[in-house]
Amino acid sequence: MPAEHRKPYLEAHQEVRKSGGLSLWFSRFATSTAQMVGHPLMFLFAVIILLLWGASGPFFHYSDTWQLIINTGTTIVTFLVVFLIQNTQNRDAKALHLKLDELIRSHHPANDDLIDIQKLSDEELDELEKRYEKIRKACEARRAGKPPQIEAKHDSPKNDSRNGAKQNAPAATKQKTPVA
Repeated sequence: MPAEHRKPYLEAHQEVRKSGGLSLWFSRFATSTAQMVGHPLMFLFAVIILLLWGASGPFFHYSDTWQLIINTGTTIVTFLVVFLIQNTQNRDAKALHLKLDELIRSHHPANDDLIDIQKLSDEELDELEKRYEKIRKACEARRAGKPPQIEAKHDSPKNDSRNGAKQNAPAATKQKTPVA
């Protein structure tokens, strides 16, 4: 990849490295922990722990303390791992959205209104989904040689397109700008 295309990524990477701190440490810790917890050997380890705990029941006479050990241990582990995995999922989703936004921004026939649509309300996203469902049905009808049953709304000349992909979206229009 040419250096000029990597410049925004490199600048962001250097900025984060300079600031260092708790956020960078936690991101790395959460990523490595999520990878470790998701490994098949970790599942096997958890099963072995449960089997050992179950086998120790007769030795402890299935007491309340024996039950409390597994309940407390699993609760603590679950509580902590949920936050670590959620952090990793949030970063992965943000990175994916940024990559898709860059693809939309760089592809000239694409609809720039779709950049940052993850920040729209559920109602706005539902409306967009309905509009794209109409476009999909119209495309299927054209492929089948039938006249489209559903008309797409065109509120402005900007929305005219060859493939019917440019529909009004609730998001604000963004201009394509070259990456610095």
